[in-house]
Amino acid sequence: MEDLKVKIIEVKESILADNDADADVLREELKKDKTYYLNLMSSPGSGKTSTLIQTISRLKDKFRIGVMEADIDSDVDAKTIAAAGVKSIQIHTGGMCHLDADMSRQGLKEIGTDDLDLVILENVGNLVCPAEFDTGSVKNAVILSVPEGDDKPLKYPLMFQKADVVLVNKMDALEAFDFDLEKLKGYIHMRKPGIPIYPVSAVTGEGMDAWCEWLENEVAQYLKEA
Repeated sequence: MEDLKVKIIEVKESILADNDADADVLREELKKDKTYYLNLMSSPGSGKTSTLIQTISRLKDKFRIGVMEADIDSDVDAKTIAAAGVKSIQIHTGGMCHLDADMSRQGLKEIGTDDLDLVILENVGNLVCPAEFDTGSVKNAVILSVPEGDDKPLKYPLMFQKADVVLVNKMDALEAFDFDLEKLKGYIHMRKPGIPIYPVSAVTGEGMDAWCEWLENEVAQYLKEA
C-alpha cells in the first residue's frame, strides 16, 4: 500500500459568513448531480476507516462510491480506502479541525461527482468542531466506540443533536469495558428522539448488514427522488 498514489488537495475555510446558506446551495447542487453525500463524524480511534471498509465491501456493487478523507495531514486513510477498490482523495484542512460547506465543495469538485452515486466524507476526528459546521451533506452519521464510554452524548450534546444515525462500534470489546448500551441509547435519544442506533463491530462484522441496509435504503430513495 506504500506505493499506492492518492490525490491530495489543500482546502481553505470559506470566507462566506453564512455557511448554512452555502450548505443548502451545495445540497441542491448535489441533488441535480444525483449524488448522495454522507458526513461521517467521530473521535479519533473510533474506527471510522475500518467501518468504512466494511460498508464499502457491502455496497460497492450496488452504488458507485467515492470517499473523501479529511485530516490535518497524512494520506494513510485515503490509501487504505483506495485499496478497497473505490475512488478516494485526501483532503488536508490546513490545521482546521472541521470542514465547512465550501471546503466540501472543493473536495467534491476534485473527486468528481458525475460518476458517483454516494460520496462519504470521513470528517476530521473530534466530537466538537465538525458538529458546528454544516458540510452540505444529505445526512450526518456519528460513530461512537465502546472504549470511549457511554456518557459521550452528555458531554458532546451538539454532535448527537446534529446526527441522523449513530453507530456504536467495537461491540466485540464490550465485555472489557464498563459500558451500558441501553444507558447510551437513552442518552442519545435525549439529544435526538427516535434516531436510529446500530451497534456494530468493524472487526467481526456484527451489525454491519443492518447499518448498510439503512444506508442502502437512504441512497436508493434519494436517487429515486433526485
